[in-house]
Amino acid sequence: RCLPTHPTRGPHSEPTYSPPHGPHSEPTRAACGPRAACCAEICKLILMLPVFYFPPTPSSLEWMMHLLLDVVRDNRSPSPLVHLAFKFLYIITKVRGYKIFLRLFPHEVADLQPVLDMFADQNPKDYETWETRYMLLLWLSMTCLIPFDLARLDGNILSEEGRTRMPIMDRILKVAKSYLVVSDKSRDAAAVLVSRFITRPDVKQKRMADFLDWALSTLSKSSFQTMEGTIVMDGMLQALVNTVDTIKDNPWKLMPSTVLECLDNCKLSESNQTLLRKLGVKLVQRLGLTFLKPKVAKWRYQRGCRSLAANLQFSAQVPVAQNLVAAAVTAAADEEEYDIPGEVENVIEQLLIGLKDKDTIVRWSAAKGIGRITGRLPKELADDVVGSLLDCFSFQETDNSWHGGCLALAELGRRGLLLPSRIADVVPVILKALTYDEKRGACSVGSNVRDAACYVCWAFARAYDPLELKPFVNQISSALVIAAVFDRDINCRRAASAAFQENVGRQGTFPHGIDILTASDYFAVGNRVNCFLNISVIRELSTKALHNLTPQVPEYMTNVVLPRLLPLSVGTDLHTRHGAILACAEITHALYKLALSLSKMPFREDPIIDGWQWLINDSLRSLPLVSSTARQQIKEAAVSALAALCNEYYINEQREANPVLQGELLQQYISELQNTEEMIRCGFSLALGALPRFLLKGKLQQVLEGLKKVICISHKDVSFAESRRDGLKATAKVCQTVGVKRDGPQDEFVCKDNVIQIYMMLLNGMSDYTTDSRGDVGAWVREAAMTSLMEVTLLLVQNEPELLDANICKQIMCCVAQQSAEKIDRFRAHAGSVFLALLNFDNPPIPYIPHREELERIFPRSEAVTLNWNAPSQAFPRITQLLGLPTYQYYVLLGLTVSVGGLTETTVRYSAQSLFDYMKKIQNNLDAMNNFCETLLRVFEDNLLNDRVSVPLLKMLDQMLANGCFDIFTTEENHPFSLKLLTLCKEEIKKSKDIQKLRSSIAVFCGMIQFQGDMREKVLFQLLLLLCHPFPVIRKTTASQVYEMLITYSDIVDPDILDVVMTVLSDTNWDAELPVVREKRNYLCDLMKVPKPQLVSKPAQF
Repeated sequence: RCLPTHPTRGPHSEPTYSPPHGPHSEPTRAACGPRAACCAEICKLILMLPVFYFPPTPSSLEWMMHLLLDVVRDNRSPSPLVHLAFKFLYIITKVRGYKIFLRLFPHEVADLQPVLDMFADQNPKDYETWETRYMLLLWLSMTCLIPFDLARLDGNILSEEGRTRMPIMDRILKVAKSYLVVSDKSRDAAAVLVSRFITRPDVKQKRMADFLDWALSTLSKSSFQTMEGTIVMDGMLQALVNTVDTIKDNPWKLMPSTVLECLDNCKLSESNQTLLRKLGVKLVQRLGLTFLKPKVAKWRYQRGCRSLAANLQFSAQVPVAQNLVAAAVTAAADEEEYDIPGEVENVIEQLLIGLKDKDTIVRWSAAKGIGRITGRLPKELADDVVGSLLDCFSFQETDNSWHGGCLALAELGRRGLLLPSRIADVVPVILKALTYDEKRGACSVGSNVRDAACYVCWAFARAYDPLELKPFVNQISSALVIAAVFDRDINCRRAASAAFQENVGRQGTFPHGIDILTASDYFAVGNRVNCFLNISVIRELSTKALHNLTPQVPEYMTNVVLPRLLPLSVGTDLHTRHGAILACAEITHALYKLALSLSKMPFREDPIIDGWQWLINDSLRSLPLVSSTARQQIKEAAVSALAALCNEYYINEQREANPVLQGELLQQYISELQNTEEMIRCGFSLALGALPRFLLKGKLQQVLEGLKKVICISHKDVSFAESRRDGLKATAKVCQTVGVKRDGPQDEFVCKDNVIQIYMMLLNGMSDYTTDSRGDVGAWVREAAMTSLMEVTLLLVQNEPELLDANICKQIMCCVAQQSAEKIDRFRAHAGSVFLALLNFDNPPIPYIPHREELERIFPRSEAVTLNWNAPSQAFPRITQLLGLPTYQYYVLLGLTVSVGGLTETTVRYSAQSLFDYMKKIQNNLDAMNNFCETLLRVFEDNLLNDRVSVPLLKMLDQMLANGCFDIFTTEENHPFSLKLLTLCKEEIKKSKDIQKLRSSIAVFCGMIQFQGDMREKVLFQLLLLLCHPFPVIRKTTASQVYEMLITYSDIVDPDILDVVMTVLSDTNWDAELPVVREKRNYLCDLMKVPKPQLVSKPAQF
């Protein structure tokens, strides 16, 4: 129990810790020794380390390490506790890094033998203890550095039995070799051990050659085509990489050439394992460094002054820059010449290939290798490397090649290896890279190239004197500003902003640098909308940016931009055509607002109007073919365009519609409301809602009838929740458009003849609880219904309040109150806001709101804004107070039922607590309790077999019975409430196969045992009947619940037989066959004097 639990952990997963728990925790901890308590005390501190921004101090690390190593060194510590200590050490290593942590390991001579002995108890195939082996290998890599010849520690290598013991040097090498081929993280630690151990003077002399032969032989025999081969190659490559990095001189003689040849034969560049390719590139570059003299090139460019203040005084730097150039020329002339081995060319070639790798980490490693090796080459050869790099930027190359080339150029510039004479060749390439974008199918690539190009600009700003970059300032600054403002990728915008800022500070020559930085700093360009619209997905924002730019240069937009966009709007590329059409529209709109175009387009009676109408209709009919993300935008755009088209071209001089056109349009739209495609219904419903009043005049009743068919739920379109939602929205919009007139004709106004019909349409939406694979989609309909009811009601009360009926107002407030008590936070919040809007509206006040005074006391106007309906802790204490208002009691209780019996923890907790608080207030009020229980039974009866309500209701009843909410009735025998409740529960679960419902009913039956009289026998009969249910899980649940019930209510059965009954309940295998279980159940019936349930034989079928 002291061990962490890892239910689904592999060898490379992150460690997690589960504190000891359960009835056996304390004895086990005590058995593990007193140090287990210390581990438990520091485990919380260790697990908090990853959340700290600043790493722990060396003193705190050393304290924790010694505390844990004391547990490891204690011979009395059991194996599980030792593993636990190593797991904690590994967590610390993950936080701080093994290189820092390694120095803190104790590394005295006395530590070497115990650490080696610990490996004898390790099983490399035990994946539950890999942290132990990982930390032991790191510890051994530190202790093996003791400054004594290891042979002196062997002593007498003859064992007591007379057999020769293995020398310590060979033991360490054997451990390292064995763990270089394992599949867990211990392989990484073994590579660290090899790099430190093999470079000891005594080991280097005696064992290095043999080890390298073994490593190269193993590497050659392995294949990256298999998982086992990949693991072995990874271990060998890590060992070689770390070893080469550790050796300061070159004692290998011909060994680097041998290793390079072995790598060529392995063909790692063809492997699909990223890590192998990265290790291959890293090893190649380190081998290349062994062929060259370890010195810094004298010819490299060095910037003498790095003061930001001095850079802003550009004129004073001219002589300094000239001196630097002269010094570089002199150093190049004095450079010592020496022969460069032919292998270096092979190394550089492999690194150039690595720059084109498909993975970023491989390209980055190759770029760093290019920089390191170039720094040791003569000037002429280094210039050849730069020329080869520039070949990476051909448009025949992929984005990977461009990205790797940019990284390499940045490395060369940062190290001063890219001389000013080459800047003229490099800058045009970088400017192209800043706008690199390659289309591939439905997407494009190139963001990494643009980001790397910004890195090059950043590196150049730090590397070169302002005089060197002065000829290119305008080009670089313009490109960086465009990238910072208009690049669609947030990382590229931020990188460009950072590069621009670095140039402004380091170079001091960027025009308007400070002003531009103030408007487009690193954080400002992070917001895409702000970046495209204020500073200035992406196509839409780019077109809006063109709209904003038009007032600045209207003639340029008219004479240059529009003529270039028009051909693109009929091009073959879909995305370009889309962007061009949007851009033409935005620019035209901006020019219209500037009065640079005709105020009215002369298209009346023109056939193009029919074309526009066809485009709108076709867009609405094509909604099912559009992706869900773009569907809403297309629908809104088409509806908006329809309204503008109708208002502009479908009205005559008498402000009326053409009767023929009106009839055809409405007939067409209303007929589409019965389309078999839901999205088409949605589009044309909203289109009807957007029609202007002159087109609805005389056709209102026809439109309402069409929308009514959309809103009503029928068997064939029960899943069309979105069309019902949009139908409700359209109904409210139509009512607002036509207006209200009490005695007006029902075909033209909302009037006394159709107001009830309209309200019934809207109120029907409040009972939509349709569910599908997306969840409660009916909530969309209810939300739209609430909004529409509020809009229509406010419309009526402001114009014709006499049309409002008391019964209608009551239904509206009760239905909204029910929604404000339900479980989904967002819709509960919307219902609460609608409820308070109706209650607090006073221009004029809405009449006939039931219990207005009590509602205003519960919901004071001063708290209407601060009340957070989304928070269950604030909403439910208020809404449960409506249970005391007779008009709202049924509806609020119905809403609370699904909340109290729901699944969300916070909703259940606060709704249940609010309900219990209300029940405590009326606990001793018999009339109030009778009214509440009568309402509760009515809710149950009205929703019998409606699982949406009945299952949460059973859960709520269980909680209410457990909290003693009905104690006032338990003293009366055979109370009508308990009898009615039992009848309803039996009816609810009759022939049910719903496990959740059956389990909830069992809990309710057990809670009802507290009622006196014949009820107890009836409840016991029902529970014993469930003991033989066909489902074993129900039988087991019943037995468990009855067992707990007998403990709580021990007076149910005779004390003389209580122990026997409980023994039968606990010892019987309720998973057994029904005849066996039925025998035990009947025995319990006899003991408890309950009638035995009788088997009902099915009638014979002929």
